Amino acid sequence: MPQSRSEARSRAKPGDAAAGKLKQLEGYSQATENLLTTNQGVVVPDNHNSLRAGARGPSLLEDFILREKLQHFDHERIPERVVFARGAAAHGYFELTRSLVEYTRAEFLQEVGSRTPVFVRFSNLTGARGSADTVRDVRGFAVKFYTREGNYDLVGSNMPVSFVQDAMKFPDLVHALKPEPHNGMPQASSAHDTFWDFASLVPECTHMLMWLMSDHALPRSWRMTAGFGVHTFRLTNARGASHFVKFHWRPKLGRHALLFEEAQRIAGRDPDFLRRDLWDAIDRGEYPEWELGLQLIDEDKAGSLGVDLLDPTKLLPEEVVPITTVGKLVLNRNPDNFFAETEQVAFHPGHIVPGIDFTNDPLLQGRLFSYSDAQLGRLGGPNHHELPINRGLCPMHNFQRDGAQRSLIAKGRVAYEPNTLATGSELRHDGGQQGFQSSESATGEKTRRRSTSFDDHFSQATLFWNSQSAGEKEHLVAALQYELSRVETPAIRQRVVDNLAHVDMRLARKVAEPLGIGPPDARAAAGRAGYREGKGSLSQESSPSLSLEAQGGNIHGRKVAVVVAQGVELGAFKVIQQALLDAGASTRVVASHLGFITSSSGQQLPVDHTFATMPSVMFDAVLVPGGPSCAQNLLASGDAVHFVLEAYRHCKPLCVIGESVELLRVRDVLTPESAAAAGVVIGKNDPVTRNELAQAFIAAIGRHRHWLRPGVEGIPA
Repeated sequence: MPQSRSEARSRAKPGDAAAGKLKQLEGYSQATENLLTTNQGVVVPDNHNSLRAGARGPSLLEDFILREKLQHFDHERIPERVVFARGAAAHGYFELTRSLVEYTRAEFLQEVGSRTPVFVRFSNLTGARGSADTVRDVRGFAVKFYTREGNYDLVGSNMPVSFVQDAMKFPDLVHALKPEPHNGMPQASSAHDTFWDFASLVPECTHMLMWLMSDHALPRSWRMTAGFGVHTFRLTNARGASHFVKFHWRPKLGRHALLFEEAQRIAGRDPDFLRRDLWDAIDRGEYPEWELGLQLIDEDKAGSLGVDLLDPTKLLPEEVVPITTVGKLVLNRNPDNFFAETEQVAFHPGHIVPGIDFTNDPLLQGRLFSYSDAQLGRLGGPNHHELPINRGLCPMHNFQRDGAQRSLIAKGRVAYEPNTLATGSELRHDGGQQGFQSSESATGEKTRRRSTSFDDHFSQATLFWNSQSAGEKEHLVAALQYELSRVETPAIRQRVVDNLAHVDMRLARKVAEPLGIGPPDARAAAGRAGYREGKGSLSQESSPSLSLEAQGGNIHGRKVAVVVAQGVELGAFKVIQQALLDAGASTRVVASHLGFITSSSGQQLPVDHTFATMPSVMFDAVLVPGGPSCAQNLLASGDAVHFVLEAYRHCKPLCVIGESVELLRVRDVLTPESAAAAGVVIGKNDPVTRNELAQAFIAAIGRHRHWLRPGVEGIPA
């Protein structure tokens, strides 16, 4: 937004020539304050018609108002990010709950209760800016802290590991993952030949592939997404002592996922599903929150963990080093302008503050160059730090001058240091007392070899597989089968399942069954490029924290559909609705038409959505109130039957009252004996049991999904 004349007047110093000119123009300014003007302040007489030579004559090139408008429009867009192009963001704050003075001298991590403004951007790795939110993908989770010592960017993702170990391979990974260059397809998808060709030849990808094919790649909401710093960093205290650290963001609402089939349907119905969910929650005052947890490691103990902390394809299990909670992140304000903030924000892992340092992680080292280089091209020059969303809140003093899009006006005749033509002392070095000092040392011969401690590509993939619940394992197998069935080259499919044999032979066999290839052979991988024999020394076989199944209990922010028709009985519905609202969930009434539904007692129930415009995939759970007339009307509606059965197929919690249970018996998918185990609450419209029904339904929603539900296969997709 260009600054208003009133803002310009407030910034001008008394006696300045600019202030004098503005005073002369004050009367004119007041007269034109609410009029449409050009960027130069000239009043626009007509914003609907260009200047013409006669009413039906040609437009005139001299129309500078038209030229300015079109030229600005023609240059409104900037190059999108090569990766993480599609994003959503919000403002908020980070509050420290445990002092880290013993670990770091970073000022914002010292005093308990201190709050630091933040801007957080969530994103998809693969797709273009216009792709859908809910595709299977890695998600970016980037946090910009506006500290009093400078901006600090924690640029991570929703998965704790990376595909590759060295930045040298990152361009190859992205080129393989992006749409194939000859035809530009597929968009926002890893299910194609070039990606799996690369992945099958680079076994270090195997651990990350397990995450990408799991439910972690299909988050239900940005508010229910975990975040990780991925790399190992250092914290350095005032005495110069340092610790290795890994960063974890844990959502207060728990980590929850969509079913793949459901995610595909949402992509068609509402490609903005995740960004809309975040925006609407903040708009309602339901501010999402995360805990910041740290894994802190003494340097002298790092070699005994069984994991090389410099290898970004490995995680450090919580059972080995527990996570210590040190603060909370709250997002409480939506951006004022998507382009100016969400699109123009520039994150960079090299934006750190004193007390936080890098390590020799070879992927991190490459990112330190690549991010700054990418921002130079995307944002048009070296002054993108002056954009409001990127500008720090702390003072900035240096002799850097000029460059494209410079907005700060530096006064004085000198642009160098040291000097005697200015004061010579206004910008001085602090002698290393306050500024950034690296604690990392560099020794050794120049080499293009990796440490042998990076050679284990499969044991953590096995750890991840062993940590998944039975339902999650089914999803992972189905995802691999789906992706590989879209690969047209049989040899690539074979290489992938041969690699999976090193993870778990049963997994590899299941994946291979429908692919028309030979059985998996672990020995086949040994002679391939990129394969290196290596064994990890982690002792545990599984880690419960790697599963989403145990997440539950909190239903705050969940959306519950109430499926109704004429003649609905409202007794139980009102009690259950109030209990859901008290627990933090919201309800929306869905029927065959908008307007009102007449209840069995003659009351008018307003309808929020129709079956055609708001399908079951947009909700977390479904409530079907009772009433003989209501049930008969719903059974006569194919849309209503499909709505309820689809929610059952997608393993969502359901509460069906009275005669409404017949909707679940249309295809004999449910019996009363199996209902409790299936996450379906069945009851009568009985005043004595209404509260029990409500609490049972809330408990079912708290589990999020009931993946091992009987009868799902009998429901058409």
